[in-house]
Amino acid sequence: MNYQKEIQINTAVGSVKSKGLPAALWALTISAFGIGTTEFVIVGLLPTVAGDLGITIPSAGLLVSLYAIGVAIGAPILTALTGKVPRKILLVSIMLLFVIGNGLASIAPGFITLVLARILTGFAHGVYFSIGSTIAASLVPEEKRATAISIMFAGLTLAIVTGVPLGTFIGQHFGWRATFIGVSILGMIGLVASLLLVPNNLKNGKTASIKSQFKVLGNKRLIFAFLMTATGYGGTFVVFTYLSPILQKITGFQESTVTFILLVYGIAIALGNLIGGKVANKNPLKALLWMFAAQGLTLLAFYFTVNSPVLSIITLFFLGALSFATVPGLQLLVVQIAEKELPGTEDVASGINIAAFNIGIAIGSYAGGLIVTSSLGLGSTPWIGALFLVITVLITIISIRLSKKAN
Repeated sequence: MNYQKEIQINTAVGSVKSKGLPAALWALTISAFGIGTTEFVIVGLLPTVAGDLGITIPSAGLLVSLYAIGVAIGAPILTALTGKVPRKILLVSIMLLFVIGNGLASIAPGFITLVLARILTGFAHGVYFSIGSTIAASLVPEEKRATAISIMFAGLTLAIVTGVPLGTFIGQHFGWRATFIGVSILGMIGLVASLLLVPNNLKNGKTASIKSQFKVLGNKRLIFAFLMTATGYGGTFVVFTYLSPILQKITGFQESTVTFILLVYGIAIALGNLIGGKVANKNPLKALLWMFAAQGLTLLAFYFTVNSPVLSIITLFFLGALSFATVPGLQLLVVQIAEKELPGTEDVASGINIAAFNIGIAIGSYAGGLIVTSSLGLGSTPWIGALFLVITVLITIISIRLSKKAN
């Protein structure tokens, strides 16, 4: 698949591209903002939801892990099943499903129905970022593909900067249901943006069948790339899922202060995502190795600084910058490997990598729940997360060796 020829852009969009970024890329970013908000806002609302529904915080943590399972299912499987659907129609349909899922979450009578609504929304998330990554990469010259992917994912990280703190504030003062109503409104804005900014004549890539997924999963280099994604994000979410309880119960911050800290953390994530995209453009594997190593050391440092209000915020800033800096590099790496070794499977490889992200999130948040309820307790989540990153660094080193052999 030639990404520079995958999408034929109409004259209006072409004029925008000649001046700067394609308008369609902004539509992807706007929708990513809404999707990112619904995925991560639950982190700030765990104590609120647990108290309202009469469940434990680890049980509420399942709203993170089971949502991630929905994404993991939606990304590869639904991406393959919708391969023949025109791209614009698919994008709009996904956002409609997103709006419905969050609307159902806002009126869920109990924990089970809330979980089901979250899983439904996760389906939309998986397909969106799967096809969105390849569309974003196709809109720019080859040397700027990681940057384009990082800009789309900047919508996701911007959601952590503004959407999560604002959603947490709304949930703390007006109830968590009000937060999901607000997210539904964000989804409608994303839907309208897709209708207005995405060209009608987006060209479908080759249809990615279920069979092609087995081809992708049989490629050794791609398997190691997926493992890097899963273990890297597993380590992040061991801590991130329970960040609000950690800051309140261990560091000693008030609930209102945690909202501000989430804002600082989100700013760091946005900066890290953009920087990570730039440094990964030329050699994603080398950049990923250093970023994963630095992330592991920062997680370990958080174990020692978590009791200090000042040092914990400083550590969290660096942790936020590193945690999501690897997203564009990982996506670009998968696309490059698929393009070279299994032409025509770029979409499905990207979809499986989105699934790997969320399998990591599910494993990390579930592991965090086990740690919280064990004798280790909340305070042990940072060093457990660091162990995940040690494994990730080793996997990355093996991937570099495989890459050298392939070349």
